[in-house]
Amino acid sequence: MIRRTLIAGLATATVSASALAQGYPDHPVRLIVPYAPGGSADIVARLISDEWGKALGKPLVVENKAGAGGNLGVAEVAKAAGDGYTVGLQTVSLAINPALTPKMPYDTLKDLAPVGMVASSQHVLVVNENVPAKTVKDLVALAKRQPGKLSYASAGTGSTFHMAAELFKAVAGVSIVHIPYRGGGPALSDTIGGQTEMAFPVLSAAQGHVQSGRLRALGVTGPRRSPLMPNVPTIAEAGVPGYSFETWFMVFVPSGTPKPVVDRLNATLNAVLATPTVKDRMAKEGFDASPSTPAAARARLEKELPQWAKLVKERGITAD
Repeated sequence: MIRRTLIAGLATATVSASALAQGYPDHPVRLIVPYAPGGSADIVARLISDEWGKALGKPLVVENKAGAGGNLGVAEVAKAAGDGYTVGLQTVSLAINPALTPKMPYDTLKDLAPVGMVASSQHVLVVNENVPAKTVKDLVALAKRQPGKLSYASAGTGSTFHMAAELFKAVAGVSIVHIPYRGGGPALSDTIGGQTEMAFPVLSAAQGHVQSGRLRALGVTGPRRSPLMPNVPTIAEAGVPGYSFETWFMVFVPSGTPKPVVDRLNATLNAVLATPTVKDRMAKEGFDASPSTPAAARARLEKELPQWAKLVKERGITAD
């Protein structure tokens, strides 16, 4: 009797999920970005939202919910109803923040269900014009001759600027002082002005300053050269083998969202990412479209969560 009841319950749940997916969506979908407008996550969300809404048949409305290093907006998604009408978009900070925040407002793997990867983007190691280093090897040699004398600016503790630099320090074996700022703009301004010697901004933010000569690009952080700066080598090929850092962007929903709904979100997202229009728009902003399955996105999270936890512990990094 118990078994029959259980089977009947499962059958009812399956039918309900299928029915929901067939009529989904029947009203606009919220796409929550856990940062203020103008940042990289916001740019990516707005690059895809219009076309993704068209593919779904209902608008995707971007909502910026900034706070707590991105945790506030992600927590709102985690606590929302699992009906497919609240979707989140976050950066690699989704894998980094649990190591930085002792009391997280959500459990990344238990409370969230990845829909798929969206894009990836590189950062670039830049120095101001007064720094004598012309190459990554020069900079590493300079840092080793003067441990703790050089400094780098970041967009704040736990930011991708910060993590790209800390990974560089760990792999290169150098001591460089971290100077956190409240945002990437001020960090770059003070690097240009000479208050700090270097920074690891995203490519699109640094490109204009590099072209004007106010900053010198020594190496891009990813595994391959970037079309935005084709003459700039990767940091790995320029003298720090084994180094690689990319910012990625992932879409997710609350756990418990029916699989047919997740699959529909994933299929329409991937279709949009494959269109020449969206791919070209992304490339101009320094992003590479990176469609994936929900399983592949989850596997990336599962792989990177312990990697970032290890780095944060080894480097003694704490949240502001």
